[in-house]
Amino acid sequence: MYHSVAEFTDPAEDPYGITVTPAALETQLLWLKARGLRGVSVGELRRARAAGRGAGLVGLSFDDGYTDFLAEALPLLRRHGCTATLFVLPGRLGVHNVWDPLGPRKALLTAEGIRSVAAAGQEIGSHGLLHQHLVGQPDDVLQQELRGSRELLREITGTLPEGFCYPYGTVDRRVADAVRAAGYGYACAIDPGRLAGPYVMPRTHVSQADGPHRLRVKQLRHGARELRRAVFR
Repeated sequence: MYHSVAEFTDPAEDPYGITVTPAALETQLLWLKARGLRGVSVGELRRARAAGRGAGLVGLSFDDGYTDFLAEALPLLRRHGCTATLFVLPGRLGVHNVWDPLGPRKALLTAEGIRSVAAAGQEIGSHGLLHQHLVGQPDDVLQQELRGSRELLREITGTLPEGFCYPYGTVDRRVADAVRAAGYGYACAIDPGRLAGPYVMPRTHVSQADGPHRLRVKQLRHGARELRRAVFR
């Protein structure tokens, strides 16, 4: 799970740890390649696994829909034969990440930018409308965040998105059920606890600090987490 790909030198410039430099992303993609792994969109990974050919594939996702995905991440993904899922906020087109009060301000894609990403063969998913915590929201707000964002993305790309990503990674059974009822095929969380299934898929955050050793530790930890979820099913 990534967010922004941009140059920075001072950790104080990235208080939420959401940015990796292009050089770091390329190093991480090369780490995958050296181990016979290839990054693909979450939708592609799910389809491959359903067909029994998911070995060697790793799901890559980028949250929020920053403009730097087009400028920095996409060229690297193409260079290394990878695809990814970009989870966007159709209620915040062309503005910036106002939900991060400490900054830095990062520009979000316009509708045209989202169409460019889709035309480049990347999967577009919904991150809701406005990047709100969904747990505890009233039904009308929940429906706007789920169904409303899905319909807006269809207007932008011409296709209903298959995937949803919970803002802040938080989810409970009520919200997961609402995502399924809204017509999505899957949804990504961070750590869904004992919830299991395609609407609470866990992800692992990848940061600027993740070199080979940390990536291997995260790979093993994620595998163990998926095994535990299989038991909970």
